[in-house]
Amino acid sequence: MTVSENPLPELRGKPVVLLLSGGLDSATCLAMASNAGAQVLALTIDYNQRHRRELAAAQALAAHYKVARHIRLPLDLRGFGGSALTADIDVPKGGVEPGIPVTYVPARNTIFLSVALGWAEAMGGADLLIGVNALDYSGYPDCRPEFIASFEAMANLATKAGVEGTARYRVHTPLLSLSKAGIVQAAAAQGLDMGMTWSCYDPTPAEGLNGRLEDSKHCGKCDSCRLRQKGFAEAGVPDPTIYA
Repeated sequence: MTVSENPLPELRGKPVVLLLSGGLDSATCLAMASNAGAQVLALTIDYNQRHRRELAAAQALAAHYKVARHIRLPLDLRGFGGSALTADIDVPKGGVEPGIPVTYVPARNTIFLSVALGWAEAMGGADLLIGVNALDYSGYPDCRPEFIASFEAMANLATKAGVEGTARYRVHTPLLSLSKAGIVQAAAAQGLDMGMTWSCYDPTPAEGLNGRLEDSKHCGKCDSCRLRQKGFAEAGVPDPTIYA
């Protein structure tokens, strides 16, 4: 794929369930699906994440692109914990961590894709869309192509439509082989206003975390902020992000 082309022409006119977090990656997928003429059903999981500011970004993006439907589904993963995003664990600020970082949320993409699969089957669709990428992905195991292929196979074994052969489920990952710089370039090519997106894991100031877009700032130091800054710099695209 070149950054100037749309990788999702097969979705034209089709319903597709998009996992929309409000981040740069999922927003780029939203722009691609919308520009391809898909019927976008946006699913935002409110898992009581510490960076709840991204939920406001998801809401604004869904409205901007006039998606067919946007569901914000509460699913409180703080009950499990096990991550700096869902427990009282400090978000690292010293640089991108090697290996699997503490910001990894246990089984998050497996859980989210399963919920998206349920919605897709319920409304008779067969296409899921997620903004994972396997290069600048902070070491998360559920962003790898092996995981996506396995989930897709499972989806076709675990559903009524898959077993009866009335649907063949597919997980679309148009960003999978792109670096963060490549994603920035692709987003620009799709006309995405990247200033509407949110990446930071530890927004500041804390008192501004009330859902209003103008309140919070990116910390500029967490893994996600560092990858975002790196992506804009390497892409040669002005960074619209407001950092603390």
